[in-house]
Amino acid sequence: MSGLEAIVFDAVETLFSLDAVADALETRGYPGVLDRFFTRLLRDGVALSLANTPRTFAAVADGALQVVAPGLDASARAGVVAAFSTLGVHDDVEPALRVAAAGGLRVTVLSNGGAATVAHLLDAHDLTQYVEVVVGVEDASGWKPSASPYRLVLERLGLEPAAVAMVAAHAWDTHGAASLGMRTGWVSRLEGVYATSFTEPDVSATTLDAVVSDLLARAQT
Repeated sequence: MSGLEAIVFDAVETLFSLDAVADALETRGYPGVLDRFFTRLLRDGVALSLANTPRTFAAVADGALQVVAPGLDASARAGVVAAFSTLGVHDDVEPALRVAAAGGLRVTVLSNGGAATVAHLLDAHDLTQYVEVVVGVEDASGWKPSASPYRLVLERLGLEPAAVAMVAAHAWDTHGAASLGMRTGWVSRLEGVYATSFTEPDVSATTLDAVVSDLLARAQT
């Protein structure tokens, strides 16, 4: 494994915690529904992409809330969606970005959400200095793990798939990148077990900085 030039991080749950969204749901009378909400949001976004009718993250989130939190009116749902712009950052993120920078890697964030929201979160947590490119799926023709978002970030970087590693907390995300020939790293702190139905990642570890370190180490062999 050699010639690694860039690393692409997923945003939500890989870099940023969903605790703020859980709090927004709880204060509006829906405690404990975060997992069902976010799982449905992702499912619906992917389903719309497969139907060649992709929608924005905000639109899909609003639709998912109508199902899992039917008592919320449009204003309350908008408040929950707005919480995505206030997400906290996981403790292992800045160490991981420092490792990537020290290793000479170009850093990108690729999200199923909007690029402006991700850029805002990076700025809010003083992480902008580490990131060269932020890509949201509003500029692609579908959501991850369909091929178009990964191809878009490769185009923005001007690199071939083998020179870029995708790092995520979601097995389906690393699988999507692997299907295009990208290298992959999976952090286990969210899912715990990597589903064998997906392509095995090149590296896996319990923390994001360890994933990046392992990718760099393998790039030297």
